[in-house]
Amino acid sequence: MTARSVLVLGAGSWGSALALALARNGHAVYLWDIDSELIKNLKNDKCNKRYIPDVTFPDNLYPVDAIEQVPTDIKHAVNAVPCHGLRSSLQLLKSFSGISVCLACKGFEPGTQKLNHQVVEEELVGCSVAILSGPSFAKEVAAGLPTAVTIAGTDTESTQVFSDLFHSDVFRIYTHDDHVGVQIGGAVKNVMAIAAGIADGLGFGANTRSALITRGLHEIMQLGLAMGAKQETFMGLAGLGDLVLTCTDDQSRNRRLGLSLAEGLSIQDASDKIGQAIEGLKTAREVCELAKKYKIEMPITEQVNSVLQSECSPREAVQNLLAREPKAEM
Repeated sequence: MTARSVLVLGAGSWGSALALALARNGHAVYLWDIDSELIKNLKNDKCNKRYIPDVTFPDNLYPVDAIEQVPTDIKHAVNAVPCHGLRSSLQLLKSFSGISVCLACKGFEPGTQKLNHQVVEEELVGCSVAILSGPSFAKEVAAGLPTAVTIAGTDTESTQVFSDLFHSDVFRIYTHDDHVGVQIGGAVKNVMAIAAGIADGLGFGANTRSALITRGLHEIMQLGLAMGAKQETFMGLAGLGDLVLTCTDDQSRNRRLGLSLAEGLSIQDASDKIGQAIEGLKTAREVCELAKKYKIEMPITEQVNSVLQSECSPREAVQNLLAREPKAEM
């Protein structure tokens, strides 16, 4: 594909990894972050020493701390800012005419439970939106290890454009038309990863982890169907694929949070230890609100949220799940 200019918002581990993937495809990539000190370091070090220290930035990847440093005719932006900062970050894009956005953040807007594409549609009226999600750890994408993800969208043409921008021999893109389901799968799996981390941290073993993943997928599907998603979406990369990855590997921040809570660390101490945004912390509360709204049972989510709200201990949360009345599986 013809080389293009692309703006990436958010220079954390995920934003940096996606910027590297785009730059390796020959695009001119402008990587912005609100943290000017981080951007200064990226320029000086030619890499992201804080998050991805072993990967050098190519010459066509340009860290910027001011949006004025980005070409005014840019048409494609990738937003990897955490969900709680999504709405404010979109203000930076209002000066670009005809820009389309690919969302790489996973979660719901805190307080409103809105999906991320809805936030974009409110802030950038008429903007085409795509969503990138799937089983993908930033360090492995940055290292060029084979990865497959999904890009779904509200507009077929825009979805295909972002697919073409990202697709390579090591970063395989599958397109999808269920942008609602792809977002729900990517958001709620973070809550399930906290649960899996708690269970493993308490020493409950592989049987428990397998049950949590399976029943967690059921909860994700129940919410997705209630919100208008397609059931088959949750058996794909952005559903089962991302859920298994996040629940079973310690590269997952959400899983590591669960492990730390099981060790007895406070949420603050665990968060400080991890040192990066942990989307499941905010997502659990929003998912509980959605479960109430749609009148569906999400017991794993409820217990994770109870732990995060200091209403019960990790061990008590597991016991609460085990004490539930027997029922039919489906």
